[in-house]
Amino acid sequence: MNRTLPQMVVDLAARREQEVALRRKADGAYRPILWRELAASIALFGRGLLQLGMRRGDRVALMAPGGPEWVYADLGAMAGGAVTVPIYHTEQLNAVRQILKDSGSRFLFISNPSLAARLLQQAEAIPQLEHLILLSGTLEHPLAVSLEQFLTAAESVPQGDFAQALAAGTAADIATLIYTSGTTGIPKGVQLTHRNILANVEDCRRLFDLGPGDECLSFLPLSHVFERVDGYYFMLLQGVVIAYAESLETVPANLAEVRPTVMVSVPRLYEKIYARVLERVQSSPWLRRRLFFAALRAGRRRARLELAGDRPGRLLRLAALFSDRLVFAKMRRRLGGRLRYCISGGAPLNPEIAEFFLAAGIPIFEGYGLTESAGGIAVNTPAAHRLGTVGRPFPGTEVHLAADGEILLRGPAIFSGYWNRPDESEEALSADGWFHTGDIGCFDQDGFLAITDRKKDLIVTASGENIAPQLLENLFKTDPLIANAIVYGDRRPYLSALLIPDFEPLESFAQENGIEFADHCELVNHPRVLQVVRERIDTLQENLTSFQRVKRFTLLSADFSRQQVTPTLKVRRNLVQEHYKEVLEGMYRAKDHGTHDSGFCIVENLSEQERD
Repeated sequence: MNRTLPQMVVDLAARREQEVALRRKADGAYRPILWRELAASIALFGRGLLQLGMRRGDRVALMAPGGPEWVYADLGAMAGGAVTVPIYHTEQLNAVRQILKDSGSRFLFISNPSLAARLLQQAEAIPQLEHLILLSGTLEHPLAVSLEQFLTAAESVPQGDFAQALAAGTAADIATLIYTSGTTGIPKGVQLTHRNILANVEDCRRLFDLGPGDECLSFLPLSHVFERVDGYYFMLLQGVVIAYAESLETVPANLAEVRPTVMVSVPRLYEKIYARVLERVQSSPWLRRRLFFAALRAGRRRARLELAGDRPGRLLRLAALFSDRLVFAKMRRRLGGRLRYCISGGAPLNPEIAEFFLAAGIPIFEGYGLTESAGGIAVNTPAAHRLGTVGRPFPGTEVHLAADGEILLRGPAIFSGYWNRPDESEEALSADGWFHTGDIGCFDQDGFLAITDRKKDLIVTASGENIAPQLLENLFKTDPLIANAIVYGDRRPYLSALLIPDFEPLESFAQENGIEFADHCELVNHPRVLQVVRERIDTLQENLTSFQRVKRFTLLSADFSRQQVTPTLKVRRNLVQEHYKEVLEGMYRAKDHGTHDSGFCIVENLSEQERD
């Protein structure tokens, strides 16, 4: 098939003109956007770029939250033969400038007028940037164009010019440059063709029966390959209605409003829902707690038997049915009541959390992929589901494990190389087409893939033991009092950790136990708080061998800053370890391993740039 993404979307729009394609919140309610309106907006944005002088192969950057305008700009630019360059709308000014310069972008769609003004003050550093299109607000500057001006000028370009540009596209054209956020190193532009992306979409089609009648709530950044391919291109080409959340903070409310049948998310959302449910249960009356945990036990037993291919006995089926109606039906209603599929990716999902949701009748299908593979390459499905794994590889992707366990990939979805980086492209892609992911994994006897860690993240202790820190970090985050964690200890005699409390339940605990505190600094340094966290950490680690256990920890009074995590909320280890170097090293200076857990006060966690 020699088609492009916008060609396929425009063809689909011609067949579904009066059906709903997208929904957005406006004036207090979700409003529909029909397929004919979507096609008209894509064409108008494409004509606007042609009017500004866009040529085939030009790079067009997009820096905005997810929403219809992001879709119009993305598909409109690609329809005109351009290469889109997504930039996270929360990205720092220096990183924005670097991406614009490296990609050679001539055009930038941007939603933040304040950041746009600061960027224009440094226009001489990015001389190839010719037009900055504001998706909201206005600016007085020769390079700045308001959205109204842009769309008005677009009307002067004949429809035939747009149709001609659209028809000229081929599947081999580069569709996008996605700059890897990365947990280490300088971001690189990953070149993905239309063929790469559509190969991934085709694999998804074979595995999930989604289509008209389904609806997806979109809230992850469209700049990330996971949401862009799985939550946007795949959904759109399947005819699934995409509704956009107002923000990450409003996702719980938007779930109840939209009532989606499918949701694509990173583990952090599922972790938060899990922690909130347990927190509410723990504060409930004794009888309600007993009912909840009895329901959870029955649901888990039923889920384990069904995953193993066995049929639960009659008594267990009745107990699970009764428990489900009494307990879990309420939880599902809070999430809209219609969820058929929850997809998890971007980071490891703790199996205990996955089993909890499965027991509650909400299956989470965990997958694995990378920017360089145009999204997922393995996923659990309703037909083949195993907790603790990322499923079986996609039909169209070859997966091979190197001698050291590194995952190697080959297939039509694998990228063609890094933008302007031939040496790094050659290092990542072998002569026979295998891409070296840098991830460590293993297959079980039934072909399910498990990811154990990043190759560069593996901790080798002073005694030579190999530790996968993500396994411990995910274990700690199952506790309702712990929101985030990073484990440290490479070439050290034992493991240590930085822990971020979930302050809402921690404050409730403090109040219930008469612990007085003026702020979070006092709270994380209180001896009773440190004692209870230590007890919980020890309980979580009781089945681990000595070298696998965290011996000391430090509680931080605030979460990692935006600069210290990726947009999918994975910790950038090198930045965190550098920032907290003294704190981490301090945990190895005391003599006694067991009595030096402590708190650390973060006085200021946001730079001026981050506030903007």
